[in-house]
Amino acid sequence: MELKQVMEITTKIGEMLLSSGAEIYRVEDTMKRIAKSYEVELDSFVMPTGFSATGKTHDGRIITCVKRIKDRTVDLHRIDLLNDLSRRIENEDLNYDEIIGEVEKIRKLPYFKYPLRVFSAGIVAFSFTQLFNGKLLDALIAFIITCIVYVVKEKISRLGFFQFFEYFLSGFLAAILTLIFKNLINAINLDKVIIGSIMILVPGIAMTNAIKDALYGDLISSFARFGEALFIAASVGAGVGFALTLGLGWVML
Repeated sequence: MELKQVMEITTKIGEMLLSSGAEIYRVEDTMKRIAKSYEVELDSFVMPTGFSATGKTHDGRIITCVKRIKDRTVDLHRIDLLNDLSRRIENEDLNYDEIIGEVEKIRKLPYFKYPLRVFSAGIVAFSFTQLFNGKLLDALIAFIITCIVYVVKEKISRLGFFQFFEYFLSGFLAAILTLIFKNLINAINLDKVIIGSIMILVPGIAMTNAIKDALYGDLISSFARFGEALFIAASVGAGVGFALTLGLGWVML
């Protein structure tokens, strides 16, 4: 396989891994394994917002690629599929067309159906509300609120607002809806419902990946990811706090 084709495959998979929330060491290791399978020596420098990769063959040919990652999310299913593909590339004799076809199939792979995603978000809220000693009624209210928040967050995301504003509005909406339900049903616990409703917004995986990057020695990436996670958490907290400040007059706490 030509060096250009190897680098194209390597950077495409690396880009998809990074944009899906994979750890820095995983991205670097996967890219290096793929390149090595085709006798290409790869050096890469990966950051959460992009990477550069230089491939070199035994006859001295060199190609350097730079990728900027703007849209990042957490998609463990896609990461798993890309990991599986990289192992197949390492163990099987796949040609360029086969690999590109598999990569595009993973890129265009239908996500879980929208109603299932909304329902799953609600189940997360339901479970965490009970985990924090909320009553069954609290959990049911949190389920409803989280489903609404998830739908609205998806719509805001498609409009292209920057990430932190998206999380601020989602936290604000979760708290406002909780206050409205509290005004209608005084028996619910305001704090339990709010906690359950914002659990889908908490950047737990991002924080975990930041710690894992630090353990693997990628300190700059670790601090960058941890800082991003803290900003997301602060945005959610600011949205909730702003909503409570505006709406505390509606209910007697």
